[in-house]
Amino acid sequence: MPNHLQDTVTLNNGVQMPWLGLGVFKAKEGDEVVQAVKSAIRHGYRSIDTASAYRNEEGVGQAVRSALEENNLQREEVFITSKVWNSEQGYETTLKSFDDSLKRLGLEYLDLFLVHWPVKGKYKETWRALEKVYAEGKVRAIGVSNFQIHHLEDLLSEAKVVPVVNQVEFHPYLTQKDLLRYCTDKGIQLEAWSPLGQGHLLEHETLLNIAAKYGKTVAQVILRWDLQLGVVTIPKSVREARILENADVFDFELSTEEILTIDGLNRNQRFGSDPDTNIPK
Repeated sequence: MPNHLQDTVTLNNGVQMPWLGLGVFKAKEGDEVVQAVKSAIRHGYRSIDTASAYRNEEGVGQAVRSALEENNLQREEVFITSKVWNSEQGYETTLKSFDDSLKRLGLEYLDLFLVHWPVKGKYKETWRALEKVYAEGKVRAIGVSNFQIHHLEDLLSEAKVVPVVNQVEFHPYLTQKDLLRYCTDKGIQLEAWSPLGQGHLLEHETLLNIAAKYGKTVAQVILRWDLQLGVVTIPKSVREARILENADVFDFELSTEEILTIDGLNRNQRFGSDPDTNIPK
């Protein structure tokens, strides 16, 4: 179990990935995302998650380069993730998308590159392109996002490389126990996007009671729950105070009973798109 913001999990190819990172979905390109990323790295974050669809890779790259210099860090000390968007999926188009992301970020390599959604009829060719850039050493690890068990089984039937990560919507209203168990059995690290349920959980009485016991916020309790379940988590914020708060989750531990209580809040409720019925265009 991680005890520090910079603690890492070992992925199935031996690469070390921080347990907690900063997500930058909806962070505006330019000063907003630059300041958020610089602030996170200054305060000890070592993982930043972006995507071509977020349209802020240039700002992320600028912030990372500045932060490395300002905090006397080496490039290998910060873990950078991006993703290929749905309209860019397919073999050749994914190769181009990867190169474009690298160019926008202004980096020589990526730490993790993901297939953003399981686009029917395309994700296997997309995965073949990811295997190519991985074999060429342009990215240290490759994975998927928003894949259900049946998508993973289909992909694994032909894949040469097992995904290291499956990044999915995951929070107390959507606990995805079967998917977590399946990924654990296959050596695929589950990673939570929207870990706080887009704010819908922050006033839940059960969570407020647990938070009060530890002198923590509901957000901190949920992020701690992620970590104790063995799930990597990437809460997003552009506010320095919230970025700091989200990282302050290593000085308390939820009991087994509290973990089960939070698990029991599950409603199978999504706030984002459903990978089976409405993949974003």
